[in-house]
Amino acid sequence: MRVVADLDLCQGHQMCQGEAPDVFGFDQGADRVVVLREHPDESLRPQVKAAAQYCPAMALAIEERGTQ
Repeated sequence: MRVVADLDLCQGHQMCQGEAPDVFGFDQGADRVVVLREHPDESLRPQVKAAAQYCPAMALAIEERGTQ
């Protein structure tokens, strides 16, 4: 799995950081998400999925291997 953040859509709500703090950080100066682990361990999938699902700006996505 690959985590993708659309920084043009990110509005700085930080919901992703609350759902998956090992995967998402926050750049206060830029007021947007930072992907800390682009290819997180599969064990983090539920947290990453929740982060993408609950992102108010819908700025997060999960790409599966072999897809773009």
